Amino acid sequence: METANIQTTIRNSQGVSKAPFHTSIFFSISKGSDKIGGLLEHLEVIKKHNINLTRIESRPSKTEKSDYDFFLDLEYGSNTLKEVEKVIEDLESRGVKVTIVSENPQVDSSDSSIPWFPRKLSDLDLYANKVLEMGDELSSDHPGATDPVYRARRKEIATIAATYKHGHEIPRINYTKEETETWGRVYKKLKELFANYACQQHTFVFPLLEQNCGYSEDNIPQLQDISNFLQECTGFRIRPVQGLLSSRDFLNGLAFRVFHATQYIRHSSVPLYTPEPDVCHELLGHVPLFADPDFADFSQEIGLASIGASDEDIERLSTCYWFTVEFGICKEGDKIKAYGAGLLSSTGELEYCISDKPEKKPFDPFVTCKTKYPITTFQPLYYVAESFADAKEKMREFADSLKKPFAIRYNPYTTSIELLDNKDKLLNICNQIRLQADTLADAIQKFKSL
Repeated sequence: METANIQTTIRNSQGVSKAPFHTSIFFSISKGSDKIGGLLEHLEVIKKHNINLTRIESRPSKTEKSDYDFFLDLEYGSNTLKEVEKVIEDLESRGVKVTIVSENPQVDSSDSSIPWFPRKLSDLDLYANKVLEMGDELSSDHPGATDPVYRARRKEIATIAATYKHGHEIPRINYTKEETETWGRVYKKLKELFANYACQQHTFVFPLLEQNCGYSEDNIPQLQDISNFLQECTGFRIRPVQGLLSSRDFLNGLAFRVFHATQYIRHSSVPLYTPEPDVCHELLGHVPLFADPDFADFSQEIGLASIGASDEDIERLSTCYWFTVEFGICKEGDKIKAYGAGLLSSTGELEYCISDKPEKKPFDPFVTCKTKYPITTFQPLYYVAESFADAKEKMREFADSLKKPFAIRYNPYTTSIELLDNKDKLLNICNQIRLQADTLADAIQKFKSL
């Protein structure tokens, strides 16, 4: 059993503990057991100890030993702290391996339906077992679906990503000659298009990636080298991922300036096409923009808005993400350029999006969030950003409209999400703002004297 300090409390401004405690656990039901009967038996253990179950989520297991994985959110008061430990002990005595996904008190709110969210950077390690779709799970129409060698390679790379933990070096992939040649064909074609269709931020950063991260036609860059470069530019970092994350988990990562990226590559038979994100999409489409400060800030705004958001708001935020980070276009003088990774990694749609064929509207998250979109064809509609800075401000205004009973901030010094739930924290922020204002005033005064 993984240990955790269940005694942690959250206090209001008078120092009195008011909010309920909150722990999330994960366990699997082994193959051969009855799913419904086995689950009910485990839930009875929780009920016996007077623990309130506020959320349950089930997914088909990704391991060979289990059929189903279950994620449970438990809520309890200070008088039942020890009961949570007994719940875990009882479950494990029945042969159930329990993992504490997180333990932290519920935010100071009467709304107990607020989903669990990561508080610190290392909490993102918990997503390793929560992918919706593994890298080797290919649909029947995928170019590599009937290629056993390709499927085995995808599984190998996905498994490597699963070993990564915060603070470790990202595992390096020894790409094969065939994989590198596939990358090279995509790289060469897209680089020819970037000069005419990519936004200026992308075209500015791309040569820097070639100089510092090993980007070239005959070399697939390594995520660790790219992550180091991005951290120096904007504080963003890369994490390897096995496959597709849920919208909530992926967006929560952006709140910490973390981008989850795959490391496997598309099938060599159709190098200019892929039905899902691969290393070409991640490194040629997404990465260059994360080195731009305004774009990095904009991406983090979407992530911060997703922290503790309702399922409905997550859907709205992921729609905004789709029409910006994935398929966004922006103004550059009297021209339109692409900045979305789905466009910058597509040789066909990159030219199409700038043409007169699709409809174009100004980016407004209050409108954009309600827009339906296709996922298997070119987009019939694109939203145009005035600038990344303007998009960030609009996104911040939209985030402020989301109904949450708490306020948060990202602390870049501790790389953690802080709940602003007492006077001391608010005063600390005020003092920081005052010091920054003093520094700014001093700098302005010196600038005037030049």
